[in-house]
Amino acid sequence: MIKDKAFYRTILRLSLPAAFQGLINLLVVMADNLMVTRLDPLGHSFAAVVQSNSITNLAIALLTGLASGSIVLISQYWGRKDTRRIQQVTAAVMALAVGVALLMALLINLFPTQILHIVINRRETGAVALALTYLPLVCLSYIPYAVSACLVGMLKGVEIVRVTVYTTLASLVFNVGLNYVLIFGKLGLPALGIQGAALATVLARVMEMLLVIWYSARKQQVVRMTPRALLRQASWAWVDYFRYGLPVGITDAQWAVVGMLKMVIIGQLGILMSNAAGVSDSLLNLGTLFTFSLAGGAAVMVGKAVGQDDIPKVKDYARTIQIMFLLVGIFMAALVFLVRKPFVALYGLPVEAAALAEHMVALCTLTLIGTSYHASCFIGINRGAGDNRFVMLVDMVCGWLIVLPAAFLGGFVLKLPLAWVYFLTRIDQTFKWIIAYRRLRTDKWIHRVTRDEALEAAMPAGSA
Repeated sequence: MIKDKAFYRTILRLSLPAAFQGLINLLVVMADNLMVTRLDPLGHSFAAVVQSNSITNLAIALLTGLASGSIVLISQYWGRKDTRRIQQVTAAVMALAVGVALLMALLINLFPTQILHIVINRRETGAVALALTYLPLVCLSYIPYAVSACLVGMLKGVEIVRVTVYTTLASLVFNVGLNYVLIFGKLGLPALGIQGAALATVLARVMEMLLVIWYSARKQQVVRMTPRALLRQASWAWVDYFRYGLPVGITDAQWAVVGMLKMVIIGQLGILMSNAAGVSDSLLNLGTLFTFSLAGGAAVMVGKAVGQDDIPKVKDYARTIQIMFLLVGIFMAALVFLVRKPFVALYGLPVEAAALAEHMVALCTLTLIGTSYHASCFIGINRGAGDNRFVMLVDMVCGWLIVLPAAFLGGFVLKLPLAWVYFLTRIDQTFKWIIAYRRLRTDKWIHRVTRDEALEAAMPAGSA
């Protein structure tokens, strides 16, 4: 392992703000869910929000993936201090992400019922009716999120991470406060129920976007991000992004589609399963929160080292990161197992749903160790080193050929107990770490994706 304390200080400096952001975002979601569970004793409101958010999670994962794909290029150019190309990559990915967000919001508002019937059983008419008041409104939040995600991705790629702390704190106060006011009708406003939760989310995302734009344009001085710079497109940036960055977006997007289809399976098994899975997901996501934040910091450090052509340093980083994440996974698995009962009790679910949620979490606790290790590799080391196509292939095979068929067979053919069906939706976490370990034993995962000045000069006029 690396003994230089500067390595650990740097990875924590890059990761802790993202972990803090993730924690606050999760707490905001939990606060929303806790308020929503108080709206009706049958759990229709909670099921409507949870299942609708499986679609929102797909959109957020896709947009986050598109933004994260740019970090592959940005971090390596940052290793060369080439801020002009960083600016051009950011302009390209933002145009793509905003276009995708607009398209998804349009489709949801044109075909809301058809889309909701994918994730909610048609027979659950109460949940569907409530979801129709929630999803068409909350999808408008995708557009400001696309802008924020791309700018934050750029800043993270050049090792500026404080903005996530500022925006997250503001989001916490703003979102939770608005949720309370709009859901229950405080301060003289009408009680809007879950529609109030959707409106609060949209307003919070707009506020977050404005803060990030201000910080990027006025506060930080590393990469100038003016409106003119974002509108100026470079053809080489699109070409390189589609070659090296888009596989990250595809990986995250297809995995989000898999996640949504898992929620389809869960939704078709009834309100009991939907509510228990919603709570279980929240706790297990909390257990991987620090892992994915650390992985993001690791990707920046590995990418920067690759951009500097310091391959021995890249390999030293990789060995140390794997050990770190294995230890983090063991700790988080133990913590989640210990807090599962009081966590589930917070939601006030019916006795049967609460017992099912506790069983689900206990069954899936050990998968957190595998998740932590392979996240360190695929999201941290491989992604930073430009090995995104391999990661995309692994995720596609695991999701489409293993997880979804296993969950479908378990739920509808073998009719296994609900907790075991839920376990099958995470079955890949028990073996994916083996693939990650074997990949890093080779030298095939290191790819330099930056362009040389000489190549740039040789390109036709107008292409850069």
